[in-house]
Amino acid sequence: MVKLPFGVQEFTLAIIVGTLAAIVYSLRVLVLMERRIARIEGHVERVVTKVMKEEVRIEKSLKRKRR
Repeated sequence: MVKLPFGVQEFTLAIIVGTLAAIVYSLRVLVLMERRIARIEGHVERVVTKVMKEEVRIEKSLKRKRR
């Protein structure tokens, strides 16, 4: 009979540890993606603010020309 290097308990523990490591890695990736998305949102907000300022400026100049 062949003796296995790991018993059932060791094998189960290895599966649990591997699963926990995968969960931790996934959470790390999610946090990094969330930071990227937050940075992108900040850039979009800045662009929208610039566009809104430009629109207000154009509207004011159009109102002045109508008078």
